[in-house]
Amino acid sequence: MADDSGTTPTRTRNRRGEGGRLRDEIVAAATELLDETGDESAITLRSVARRAGIAAPSIYRHFPDQPNIMLAVVQQIFAELAAKLHVAAAEAGDDPRRRLFAVCDCYLDYAQQRPGRYRVMFGGVWMPALSETSVTADDMAALGDECMGLLGTVLGECVAAGYSTSNDLAVDTVALWLGLHGLAHQRAVTVAFPWPQDIAERVITSLAHLE
Repeated sequence: MADDSGTTPTRTRNRRGEGGRLRDEIVAAATELLDETGDESAITLRSVARRAGIAAPSIYRHFPDQPNIMLAVVQQIFAELAAKLHVAAAEAGDDPRRRLFAVCDCYLDYAQQRPGRYRVMFGGVWMPALSETSVTADDMAALGDECMGLLGTVLGECVAAGYSTSNDLAVDTVALWLGLHGLAHQRAVTVAFPWPQDIAERVITSLAHLE
């Protein structure tokens, strides 16, 4: 972070082989800025360098451009969410229906508790035109794979146990995620709306085809 004079403080050089640590520090600095400002446009090479206590050109050893920093931030956020979903499923025990609701409720809780992070997971001004960055279409397509995979797993368990009548697991998994995402988004932007207390349960029950 800059000192009172506005200059970047001297940073101890990483020893040989510790470049990965600097990369992690850059991502951590960008995530801190996102959490503090709620605005991904505040994450620039200059602001990240200031927060990490490094010279801006040092960033280029790890990230070719700003969208790649944001990609790493979003990948880390998805990994954080996936870890929470796995814990929720494990703590719910063996009952498939309970596991499904635990995962879905955890997803909605994360969106509510981490609104800034959740918003950039699915868009925002950071998403670049692919012709203008080294971020690839494959990079973007892979975001959230683990979360979607777990949602499909717990829904599939409900089908196998006879709790769900879904006959197209892949499509219904996407539909269930869309329902969760839509509810999370609308709760965030229409806070004064008198949401029914059981709306999440109704959305999950309907889209998961639970009996």
